[in-house]
Amino acid sequence: MNTTDTTPEELEGVLAAAQDAGTEWALRSAAGRAAALTSVADALDAAAPELVPLAQEETFLAAGRLSGELKRTTFQLRLFAELLTDGGYLDARIDHADGAWPMGARPDIRRMLEPLGPVLVFAASNFPFAFSVMGGDTCSALAAGCSVVLKAHPGHPRLSAAVGRVAGEALRAAGAPDGLLQLIYGTQAGRDALADPRIKAGAFTGSIAGGRALFDLAAARPEPIPFYGELGSVNPVFVTETAAAVRGAEIAAEFVASYTLGAGQFCTKPGILLVPAGSAMLDALSAADRPDPAPLLNDRIQAGYTASLSGLLEHDAVDPLGAADGAFDSPPAPALTVTTASALLADPEGLITECFGPSAMVATYSDEDELLAVARVLDGQLTATIQGEGSDAVAPELVRLLAKKAGRVLWNQWPTGVSVTYAQQHGGPYPATTAPTSTSVGTAGITRFLRPVAYQGLPAHLLPAALCDDNPLGVPQRVDGTLGGR
Repeated sequence: MNTTDTTPEELEGVLAAAQDAGTEWALRSAAGRAAALTSVADALDAAAPELVPLAQEETFLAAGRLSGELKRTTFQLRLFAELLTDGGYLDARIDHADGAWPMGARPDIRRMLEPLGPVLVFAASNFPFAFSVMGGDTCSALAAGCSVVLKAHPGHPRLSAAVGRVAGEALRAAGAPDGLLQLIYGTQAGRDALADPRIKAGAFTGSIAGGRALFDLAAARPEPIPFYGELGSVNPVFVTETAAAVRGAEIAAEFVASYTLGAGQFCTKPGILLVPAGSAMLDALSAADRPDPAPLLNDRIQAGYTASLSGLLEHDAVDPLGAADGAFDSPPAPALTVTTASALLADPEGLITECFGPSAMVATYSDEDELLAVARVLDGQLTATIQGEGSDAVAPELVRLLAKKAGRVLWNQWPTGVSVTYAQQHGGPYPATTAPTSTSVGTAGITRFLRPVAYQGLPAHLLPAALCDDNPLGVPQRVDGTLGGR
C-alpha cells in the first residue's frame, strides 16, 4: 500500500477522477447509493480482524475501544443508507402557479437539494475509524451524491490505506464509478487539493490553528467554498449549589470518568468543571480514582499536551488539585488543576483554553451569579453541561445563555459518547467549528454537501423526478406550503 506523500502529478489524476466520478454518482438513484453504503458497512465489518490490530499498532488505542468505534462507523453507514430510502433529505418543495397569490401572480416554482460536487475531507487523528476514511463526513458526502477525496491523517497512514482499499473494493462491487473515494497523503497535497476549483467543499477535524489556516485558504479561493472545520472546545460543566450538595461525590466520580475517557483525547471532553467554593466536591475530586496512564495517539499530541498543561500550571491563578505525579510523563498520568471563577473571568483567554489530553480544570465559584458570568464570557463550544436540580433558580437563565454559546446543551449527563442519530448536533459557534449551522455527527450532516436549486416554470419532462406532481419516487414533498399535498 502506498502511503508516501502524493505528488502533484498523482493529485491531478485524483482530482480529475473525482470530478468524473462525482458527475456520475450524482445521477445515481438514492436506492443505488444506499446499497453501496450498506456494501461498504458489510465489508468493513468483515475486515475487522485485519483493521482493528492495525489501528492498535498505529494509535495505541485499546482493541475494545477500536472495535466499538468500527461498529459505530458501520452503523453510521447503514443509518445514512436508511435516510436515503424515503428521499426526505431532499427537502422537496412545490409551489404551483397561483394567480391570486397576495404578493402578485406566483409562477410555478419547485425546489430541492442537490449534490455540491467533489468534497475534500481531512481525516482526524483521535478517531481512526469514525472521523477518518469512512467517517461521518465521507459517509454523508457519499450519501448526498458527492465524490470524496480523503486526505489521510499522518497518525495512521497504513490503517487509512487499508480502510480505503476495503471501502473502494466494496464500492466497485456495488457498481460505483472508479474515483468515487480516493486517498491522498501529505500536508501540501491537502492544501493544493483544497485550492483546486474542482473541489466544492472541505471538511476538517483538528487544531484551531490548522483548521483556521485551511478555512482561510478555502475562503480566499477565486471561487470560495464551504469549509466545515471542527477545531477546539473546552466543553464546560456547571454544577449548581443544590446538585453539589445532593450528589457531589457522584458528579465528581462521573466527571473524572468522562475527562479521562480515551486518555482525554475526545473533542467533547469536559475540560472545565465549575463547583461551589467550600463544597465537599474539591475533596471528592482530589481523592477520586483516576485510571492508569495511557499512551497518547502520537508524539506530536504528547508534546502539545505537555506544553498546554505546563502553560496552565505556570499561570498565577492555577494550582494542581490532588496528585500530580506523572502528569508530564509519557504516557501521562491523568491530572486536575484548580482555579476560581473570578480568575476565569479576569483572564478567559488564558484559562478557558483546550488542553487536549488527560487533564481538566476545576474552578470554584462563590455565588451562582458567577456561573452566569462565566457563561457570558465563553467563546463557541461544542457542548455545555449543567449538573443541576429541577428546582434550581439559576437553571433557566443558564440554559438560555449556554444555548447561545454551544451546539449541544446537556442536563445531568456527560458530553463524551456522541450518539449517532437523527437529532444529534456536533458543532457550535467559532472556534468550536467554522460552520455552526451544521453537524459532523448524525443524519443532518448530509446537508453539508447539498445545495438548494429552484426550478421555475419548467415542463414536467424536464423536472427532477422528485419534483414531479405524480412523484414517482415517493419522495415527501411540501406542496403549496403543506407537507404531503394540498
